[in-house]
Amino acid sequence: MLTVVKIGGSLFPEHTDRLCEYLAKSNEKIVLINGGGDFANKLREYNDEYDFSDDVMHWSAIKCMDIIGELIASRNKHIQPITKLEDIKKVHDDGKIPLLLSFEILKSEDPLKHSWNITSDSIACYFAHRLNAKLLILTNVDGIYRGNIFSNDKNLIKSISANELLIFEETSVDKCLPKLLIKYNLDCFVMNGIYPERVLCHLNGFHTINTHIRR
Repeated sequence: MLTVVKIGGSLFPEHTDRLCEYLAKSNEKIVLINGGGDFANKLREYNDEYDFSDDVMHWSAIKCMDIIGELIASRNKHIQPITKLEDIKKVHDDGKIPLLLSFEILKSEDPLKHSWNITSDSIACYFAHRLNAKLLILTNVDGIYRGNIFSNDKNLIKSISANELLIFEETSVDKCLPKLLIKYNLDCFVMNGIYPERVLCHLNGFHTINTHIRR
């Protein structure tokens, strides 16, 4: 079975090289999707000041994802960028990890609402559904917390239902993700990509620090 691994934009560029090295050691068949990082954050700033249309912002942010994906792949011999789902098997057969540049597919299918509530988390969820794959989201924190993530008064949630997550105001995943997990009947794990040894443990079936979002 495939695992769609979403590499959060917050991990680029400082942590992505080492993370990709560890991912190449996994026993799992992986498909990578990355976030838009600082490029997409800059678009948010422009939008806050100039109020561009939701359509323009949606597609521009996805282009940012593709740019960062190309940059990640350019520095890692184990990673092969692709633009078609049909190329996944060939890349795996070549002993590499496919990194999906998703703009062309999403532009053609347009499956998701054009909103800032839709980020690469939801896009990764959509492709996990398309590929009948498991979903792992890597960010720069250990998972989903109760309490203010920037304070000492916070607790990591080991397991939570997607329905319960719907009422959270802000978390380390986008607001639409729990709705899509319910719609697509998917589970999801969220964990810290700064510690790639944990990611490798999880992919190889061992317990580690994360949050399990149940369907």
